Amino acid sequence: MSHATVVRFADLKANRELDLAFVPDDERLAVVKTTLDLLGLKKPRITARLSPSGTSDWLLTGTLGATVVQPCVATLAPVTTRIDEAFERLYTQTPPPVEDSAEMEMPEDDRIEPIPEMLDLNDLFEEVLALNLPLYPRVAEADNIVARVTEPGKSAMTDDDVKPFANLATLRDKLTKDGN
Repeated sequence: MSHATVVRFADLKANRELDLAFVPDDERLAVVKTTLDLLGLKKPRITARLSPSGTSDWLLTGTLGATVVQPCVATLAPVTTRIDEAFERLYTQTPPPVEDSAEMEMPEDDRIEPIPEMLDLNDLFEEVLALNLPLYPRVAEADNIVARVTEPGKSAMTDDDVKPFANLATLRDKLTKDGN
C-alpha cells in the first residue's frame, strides 16, 4: 500500500498493481475548502488501486470518502453531507481524438484520459470531491421559507394575488352555498 501523494507512471511496473491510500494534509484541505466554497471538510480519504490494463494503459479504481459542510442555498445555514463515491479513470497512451470545433460531443467513455507524467492524488481528491458535491444543498427547514420582496412602501404579492380566479371560485362557492 502506497501512501505517497504523487505516483509517477514511468516508475510503475507494467505487470503489478499498486494499492493507494491517501489522506490530504491540513494545508491542502484548507485550499480545497476555499476552492470549493466549503464550510467544513472532515474524514477525507481516497483508497484506490492502479492496475495495468492492456499493454500500456492503467486503470484506476477507487473510493472517495469525505464529510462536507456546505452553506444552504436558501438560508446559508450549514448542511452536512457524507460522500462515499466510487470513481474510475482509464489512463491510456491512445486517448480518443479531441475535435477542435464549437460543437464538441462528450466522448462515450468519460473515464478515459491520456496518461499523465504523474498522478497527483491531491488533485484527484479535489476533482472527485467537486464532481460529487451536492449542487443545491438545503436544510430541511428551507422548504418552509416564504420570501416576499417588493419596493419600500408597497405590499408584496402573495400566491393568492397571482391566482385571481381562485378568489372568484371561492366567491362563487360561497354564493352558491348561501343561495341554496
